[in-house]
Amino acid sequence: MSDAEFPQSTEPTVQDDFEPVSVFEDGEMDLRPGADNCYKCSVCDTTCPVAEVDDDFPGPKFQGPEQWRLKRKDDVEVDDSIMSCSNCMRCDDACPSGVPLSQMHNTARGEYVDEQMSKLSREYVRNRILANYGTLARLGSKVPRLTNLVMGNSLVQRLNEKLLGITAERDFPAFATRTFREWWRERGGPQVQSEDKRVAYFHGCYSNYNTPEVGKAMVRVFEEFGYEVVVPRQRCSGTPMFANGMLDDAERAASVNVSELSDLLEEGYDVIASCTSCSMSLRQEYPELFQLSGIEEVAANTYESLEYLRIHEDLDGALADAAVDEQAFAYHAPCHARNQGLDRQAVELFREVDGVEMEDVGDSCSGISGTYGWKEEKYETSMKIGEDMFEHMHDAAGEVGMTECPTCSMQMEHGTGYEIKHPLQLLEEALC
Repeated sequence: MSDAEFPQSTEPTVQDDFEPVSVFEDGEMDLRPGADNCYKCSVCDTTCPVAEVDDDFPGPKFQGPEQWRLKRKDDVEVDDSIMSCSNCMRCDDACPSGVPLSQMHNTARGEYVDEQMSKLSREYVRNRILANYGTLARLGSKVPRLTNLVMGNSLVQRLNEKLLGITAERDFPAFATRTFREWWRERGGPQVQSEDKRVAYFHGCYSNYNTPEVGKAMVRVFEEFGYEVVVPRQRCSGTPMFANGMLDDAERAASVNVSELSDLLEEGYDVIASCTSCSMSLRQEYPELFQLSGIEEVAANTYESLEYLRIHEDLDGALADAAVDEQAFAYHAPCHARNQGLDRQAVELFREVDGVEMEDVGDSCSGISGTYGWKEEKYETSMKIGEDMFEHMHDAAGEVGMTECPTCSMQMEHGTGYEIKHPLQLLEEALC
């Protein structure tokens, strides 16, 4: 009898001893996408400003995908060199394969701080203080003149260096005698009401406590274009916390910011920031690192302030007939502006304005990278990184610097002695 008359059964064979393969041994799936897309071209290493001046720093390729592969196979600890990454995020922009390098660095840094750094060490205490600058600033701004007097004292600076490892080479940023939020309350909030043109201003810590003139310029410029501006309750964007591996602190701050901004999105507001690190944090680092309700919507509706005006208004047309007093600027694009594709916008915007000479001082990193250049052991490295920028500023015609990043402005002033302005201040001068 042939098989055709008695066909074999098509029912699947049941195997009683089947055991699924455990891919992730700890039972927790790692969702960092793109980690294996790295094909070791090393472009990220060639664009890393720390690796350029520090031969001992292994670079972003090792900190990211290589270290990740090592940890997948063996029970190895995070290499302590992760704390020498400045979080400039230039490697993200350079990678041709879309490997999420800065996300991997932030995650590894958080793991290192949580599991390998002593919570009683001077480094941890110092980093925690620097990462939570907003808390320090909130206290200091209560008595700004006294705080400025104390923090500007050279003996206090040397004591800070000896006890905490905060370099005495830099002058502590002065607190304003009236914060931006105090000014905002005293003026009575928004002066323009609009159903169609609404923005929520994320001012960040530095514009609130140290340079309220930047926030005031932002408000006046946007109101000149007919926008209703609101200033929601907010905490630090989290940028200094990411850079120091304080991810729990950053998530607590993000949860407040996302909640407040999500409510405003539902009322038709977009989110704008005057600091490119703040906009970078809300746009990229929040959704990469945290799972919070509304986080994707906040990221998708956050803009840098000049970028927002260039998208929605005829800014070039508005500036066509504008004129300001003769002045020349040495412009530096922050790394976090470059990562958002915004590195040329100030130069493009002001180059045709009567009275303005604007010179881009090149694509080098300033070197300070937020809290990085405030650490005693990183100070010399940060100054080596900034050397190209200092030289180009000195070679430029202007003796006033311009940038969108508050800590880049500290480094520019520290390295050259120049006064530093934000593009919004020049825009205010031209239009308001």
